[in-house]
Amino acid sequence: MPVNAASIQAFSTSLGGRVFSPDHPQFNTMAGVHQLAVTGRPALVARPGSPGDVARAIAFAREHALEIAVRCGGHSVAGHSTGDGVLVIDLRDFRGLQVEPGGRRLRAGAGLTAGEVAAAAHGHGMTVPFGDTASVGIAGITLGGGIGYLTRKVGMTIDHLVSVELVTADGRLVTASAESEPELFWAVRGGGGNFGVVTSFEYRLVDAGLVYGGCLLLPATWNVLRGIAPLAAAAPEDLTVIADYMPAPPAPFVPEAMVGQPVVALLGVFSGDLARGEAAWAPFRALAKPIADLVGPMPYPAVYRFTESASLPGPAVNRGILLEAIDDGVVETLRDAYASSPGVMTLLQIRVVGGAMARVPADATAFAHRQAPVAVLALTRAESAEAMPAATAWADGVLARLRSRGVGAYSNFLEDEGEARVREAYPHSTYRRLAAAKAVWDPENVFRRNHNIRPAV
Repeated sequence: MPVNAASIQAFSTSLGGRVFSPDHPQFNTMAGVHQLAVTGRPALVARPGSPGDVARAIAFAREHALEIAVRCGGHSVAGHSTGDGVLVIDLRDFRGLQVEPGGRRLRAGAGLTAGEVAAAAHGHGMTVPFGDTASVGIAGITLGGGIGYLTRKVGMTIDHLVSVELVTADGRLVTASAESEPELFWAVRGGGGNFGVVTSFEYRLVDAGLVYGGCLLLPATWNVLRGIAPLAAAAPEDLTVIADYMPAPPAPFVPEAMVGQPVVALLGVFSGDLARGEAAWAPFRALAKPIADLVGPMPYPAVYRFTESASLPGPAVNRGILLEAIDDGVVETLRDAYASSPGVMTLLQIRVVGGAMARVPADATAFAHRQAPVAVLALTRAESAEAMPAATAWADGVLARLRSRGVGAYSNFLEDEGEARVREAYPHSTYRRLAAAKAVWDPENVFRRNHNIRPAV
C-alpha cells in the first residue's frame, strides 16, 4: 500500500531528513547493495542516527504495513538488505568505535565494516576475528556466526561477542549478554536478524599483530586440489587457510599467460611465532611449484588486500554446504563443476575449520554445526540478468552432487533457498529453541526478511 507524501515527510522530519524516497536524487546510491542479482526497489530508505530513530523507523513500517529490510555492509548473498516495496533501515551511520586495550574489549556500531574495525584494533596489536573480506559489515557476519582467518586458533566471531544492543519489534532498546537476557544473547549468536535491529556490538579482542600469512597461488592440478584439505586439517591450529579454486586474476604478481587459467589461491593466516608460521606453510608450498608466493610476515589487516575484488558489487549465485570430509569424489565434483560453469567468474571455495571452533559446545550458540570440519562454497557471477537461470541451475547442481556428504549449512552462505535450507542451518533442537525465542521477542514476525525463524505457536 503506497504511503502518502505527508506521512513520509513527517517520518523524514523525525529522523532529521534522513529518509530517501524513489524521487530523491540520492535514492539509487542509498538503495544500492552488493548482490546485484536481487533487483528489488525499496519504497523508502531510512538512515537512522540513533536507536530511537531505529525504533521510529520500525513503528513507521508497522503502521504502514511495510516489510523491513536491514542494511549494514550490504553484502548479504541472499539480498536481504533490499527488496521490492520494503522500508530499508540503513545502519551505516552507526559508526561509533571504542577500543579498550587494557580490558581487551572493543565496542563498534553496526554500520562499520570488518576492515574498519580491524584497522582500529591493529593499532593495539589485536583484532576481532571476522571473515576474509574487509568490506563485509560486522553486523551480518557476526549475527550469522563468523568464519574467517583465525577460526581454527580462536573460534568464530560469535565466540568473542560480549554483548549487543538491539531495538525490538515493539521499539524497546535491549542489551543482551551472558548476564542480561541470556537466551536472547544465545539466539543472536548465529540466529541472524530475527530478533531485532542490532545497533552496536561489544567484542573481546584477540592478539593478531604481525602474522605469517598472505596468498599462495598454485596450479589447479589433481594433486593440489586433493592435497589441500588433509594438509589444512593436519596444520597447527595457529594456521587457518581458505582455498579458492578460481581463474587467475589479472594481478601484477600473475604471469600474463596464466591470467584466466584455473588456479588454487590459498589465503591464510598463521597467528603466532613467525618461524613456526613459515614451517606451517611449508607443506603447502611443497604441493607444487607456486605460480606466485605472497606469503610472509605482514600486519594482520594486510591479508584483506587479497580479497579486495570481493568488494565489487555484481550479480552472483552462491550455494554453500558443510561437509563431513573432502574425498576424491568431492574433488572430482569440484573439477567438473569448474569446467561446466556458465558464469563469467567462478569460485569454488574450501574452508577447513575445526580447532577452537569445534571445542565450543554445540548448544552454546545458535550456530550449532561446530563439528563440521569443512565448508564448501560454490559461487558464479553471471554476465547479465538473462544469464541468471543458467547460473542458478549450475549452482543447484553442484549442491545436489555434494549433498551425500553434507552435515548442515552455514547461514551466511545461504541465499533465499527455501525453508528446508534454513532448517539445514539449524539442527532440530536448535531451531525449536530459536522459534521459542522468536515468539518472545518478535511474535508477529516483523523481522522476516532474513533466514527466517517463524515464532513458535
